[in-house]
Amino acid sequence: MRAAPEQLALFSAGASDDDDPVIARSERSQSPSPGQRYWIGVVSASHVKRGVQGGFAQVCHGKAAPLRRMKAGDWLIYYSPRTEMDGGAPLRSFTAIGRVADDVTYSFAMSETFVPFRRNIRYTECKSTEIGGLLERLSFTRGNRHWGYLFRTGHFEIGREDFLTIAGAMEAKDIDEHGV
Repeated sequence: MRAAPEQLALFSAGASDDDDPVIARSERSQSPSPGQRYWIGVVSASHVKRGVQGGFAQVCHGKAAPLRRMKAGDWLIYYSPRTEMDGGAPLRSFTAIGRVADDVTYSFAMSETFVPFRRNIRYTECKSTEIGGLLERLSFTRGNRHWGYLFRTGHFEIGREDFLTIAGAMEAKDIDEHGV
């Protein structure tokens, strides 16, 4: 049995895990850290769109370890270097923001040969924001002309102030500064 071409995309558009019997297994996150944490995930804009539509996150080509570092209530901001994974136009923008919905990291069969891991995310309304105007305002990019190297890791933690700076620039809705 071969997978249909639309199933081979990194995310399946609009797919809900409740609707799909092909979920291979479910795992609990390992030892949650105390306190709320803030994360950047690096994914092309087209894949971010599919994740937002489906209410899930997937990073680092479907690896579980980065997703397990997040816990329920943590925040995730997606940064998209390009519009498409292979050969898309440069974008260099923060493209989505959401909150981790639960502590479950689960696999999802997208084809017979690709079974990536995902997390459920409650995304909030926001606007895409170029990183250029924020480079000197963020602690992890300020004064660093090689700031892009950190983004090559695909998933990394940021501080609360950096999160609030990015969320503010994205005009993210439903983010209460006192609850962040």
